[in-house]
Amino acid sequence: QVQLVESGGGLVQPGGSLRLSCVASGTIFSAYVMFWYRQAPGKQRELVASITRGGTTNYVDSVKGRFTISRDNAKNTVYLQMNSLKPDDTAVYYCSDMNYWGKGTLVTVSS
Repeated sequence: QVQLVESGGGLVQPGGSLRLSCVASGTIFSAYVMFWYRQAPGKQRELVASITRGGTTNYVDSVKGRFTISRDNAKNTVYLQMNSLKPDDTAVYYCSDMNYWGKGTLVTVSS
């Protein structure tokens, strides 16, 4: 079956960086658009970034210039490089192909 497994979350100070990874199995990874979503405490899940099969990317305005989504089709992996992190970025981050979801990885930005 399809599995998406996120990793790379943790506690980071404001202004710091983290790199999230999401490894897919049981799917033809290269055929799908991949997405990173996040859900902050008490808030709805929101789309953070997406990347097409060909590498075209899109971002929510609040992370433009700070986050970078990328993919390695040979490794069935999608990444989210997060720089200049802010407390408002605190959330559980999920990857998805819109059919399946990972269990998420927690990012906490706090001093």
